[in-house]
Amino acid sequence: MTTMHRRTRSPVPPPTIPWTWGDLGSTPPPPDRPGREVLLSRAVRVRAEPPVVFGWLGQLRVAPYSYDLIDNRGRRSPPMMTRTDPIVTGQTFAEIFTLTSFEPDRSITLELTDRAALVAFGPLTIVYRTLPDEACTVLRCDLLLPRPRNRLERLRQLLLAWGDLVMMRRQLLNLRRLSERTASLA
Repeated sequence: MTTMHRRTRSPVPPPTIPWTWGDLGSTPPPPDRPGREVLLSRAVRVRAEPPVVFGWLGQLRVAPYSYDLIDNRGRRSPPMMTRTDPIVTGQTFAEIFTLTSFEPDRSITLELTDRAALVAFGPLTIVYRTLPDEACTVLRCDLLLPRPRNRLERLRQLLLAWGDLVMMRRQLLNLRRLSERTASLA
């Protein structure tokens, strides 16, 4: 059975797939959140400035930018930025999350609030961050989950980790592609 990664500040790297994926480099984990102790981390390097990448994170209000057939009811995620109005706490993201906090051009924090999704996945927080790194931006996404109380919750989190790995990988790669295209047109 896979051992779950407990949030620590130690220099020991966390377990690999499915708990981590991508180029995390030396980027730090997100700040602690009460009741959230299990961490899943994903990251990609993007050849675009943080404000451009953050703009595409705002597009998650429109569509999830993952596998549209699965998580967007078959509708295609827009290939152009269609939502340029300011991000406001309380807005819905990817249909099942609510924005709880943000720092312009740097981070957004989402809570899973859709009832059906809460039953399927359990409570979780997602933190997206745009972290400047040399000639690029690291787009890092961390899922924070509560410590499982029993084997069933542990299994649910393991299944979530594998499913999220597939979906989040696709989302981050799509956001990278779209951000780099936008940066190249500027």
